[in-house]
Amino acid sequence: MSERKPPGTSFEDWVERQVREAQERGDFDHLPGAGAPLRGLDRDFSAEEWAADKARREGYDVSAMLPPALALRREREDILRDLGRLHSESLVRAEVEGFNDRVRELYRRPSDGPLVVVALLQESVVLEAWRAARPAPVVAAPVTPPPRRRRFFRRDRG
Repeated sequence: MSERKPPGTSFEDWVERQVREAQERGDFDHLPGAGAPLRGLDRDFSAEEWAADKARREGYDVSAMLPPALALRREREDILRDLGRLHSESLVRAEVEGFNDRVRELYRRPSDGPLVVVALLQESVVLEAWRAARPAPVVAAPVTPPPRRRRFFRRDRG
């Protein structure tokens, strides 16, 4: 579209002319998906579904679009899956405590939709799983210094 719409022409006529000229030039030939049916025409249109599909196609994380309860359920799964990335027991305890606080806060507020149950994390169970997920500590063998060499020629300090 390098040219401007001429005055006195309707927008529709101008666009139709642009499309017709592009077809005559062959600009639409050999496009990927040419002749294939459009997906999703048989189902109802939903703006939320469209936005989620678009975000997935673009490679974005769609968890920000989830309702709070479902986002917490996903976070719970992520915490249990990624336990091995935490380096200390205190970090695991802090992660569990923070998650449980967010769940309790969710239940304190009135819900907008259907009730979604999000279970609290049991600290002892999570710590046990964390210990099992971590590799066994590597115990280094004690390092013994090499024997001291005697000098070939010793000076006598009498």
